[in-house]
Amino acid sequence: MRVSNFLLLLLPVFARSSALDCTEVPGSLKQIDASNGQVFGVNSTGSIFTLYGNTFVEVPGSLKHVTVGPAGVWGVNNNIYKLVGGTWQQVSGALKQIDAGGDQFVVGANAIDDIYCLHSSSTISVKEQSSPPWVNIAGKLKYYSCGLRGCWGVNSDDYIYFRHSVTPESCAGSRWEQIDGRLSMIEVGTEGSVYGVSSSGEIFRRDGITNSNPVGTTWTRILHYICKCKHVSYDLGLLWIIYSEGKIMKCQV
Repeated sequence: MRVSNFLLLLLPVFARSSALDCTEVPGSLKQIDASNGQVFGVNSTGSIFTLYGNTFVEVPGSLKHVTVGPAGVWGVNNNIYKLVGGTWQQVSGALKQIDAGGDQFVVGANAIDDIYCLHSSSTISVKEQSSPPWVNIAGKLKYYSCGLRGCWGVNSDDYIYFRHSVTPESCAGSRWEQIDGRLSMIEVGTEGSVYGVSSSGEIFRRDGITNSNPVGTTWTRILHYICKCKHVSYDLGLLWIIYSEGKIMKCQV
């Protein structure tokens, strides 16, 4: 189903921030992640899917959250797994959310919102390690995501934070900076874009991000008129959106 830009123009002006070309994709997911042309997701029963051509096909296994990025494909169902040679290899530790969008390092949050990361040298050799050295990062977040210019997270009150000085071999970074606004989840694209969803289901994009100003300047609301959105992920000009009842939308950005 294609959402016509013409129809969007008929909506009240206060409900619009942009008019994107969006198409509904067959399937049902509760969470989605995209990077470097790959797309993975999980549905409400824990089944795992990846995009093959224009169709989501099931991948063996059961997860609550899945991620794809420079560090590979990882997933969690409290236990932590990495996809190695088509098989899920269990890694020591316990997380409820995980992100592989950083430069070959991995980050995530556990059931009590403790924050962890795994240096790039450990993610590369994880198939040979049963107990890689997870690093605990000071603070509490329910969702934590990284990309080209740094890491962003949200806490249980939906406050937004940026982590400074994160590198592949020093993934803990140096300090937190609180960012204006409130979001229930946030995703950083591998190339550095930042999108998030508010508790009311609105999607926001962080604008003004540069190498000299990695925290950006403003939030721009998009797609408020389409859905009560649940989850977003951006990659290669496509914004992937999970909205009402697990429906999947892809939008040209």
